[in-house]
Amino acid sequence: MTGLGPYTCGLDAVMDVVGGKWKALILWALQERPHRFGELRREVPGISEKMLIQQLRELQGHGVVHRESYHEVPPRVEYSLTPLGASLVALLEPLGAWGDAHLEEIVARGAGSPGDPGAGAAPAERRPALASTPAAR
Repeated sequence: MTGLGPYTCGLDAVMDVVGGKWKALILWALQERPHRFGELRREVPGISEKMLIQQLRELQGHGVVHRESYHEVPPRVEYSLTPLGASLVALLEPLGAWGDAHLEEIVARGAGSPGDPGAGAAPAERRPALASTPAAR
């Protein structure tokens, strides 16, 4: 495992960066332009303030999100993708396209994990959809 650190392969490392319910959706929201915290919260429906803060810190730690604090009155903070983050979002586009192409089948098979509080609910009730490809935006 020379040079891989705690990871067994590149996919393992990527899943550490984007794994979980919210990180990919946060990155997806940031692909168009920098966002303030409140804007991100509205772009990622269902995420709590605490979880958004935690996920943004983790994404910053991985070097894919940049936090810019402006010393103004009132204070302003913006989050944006780093070049590393932008390259990662480009890899999410095919996943979004796959999801769009197979959405009906995924829903028909009862999407939602057992631990998902929205499991069994209609998809729109679980998590309002983000546009999955830049062309759809």
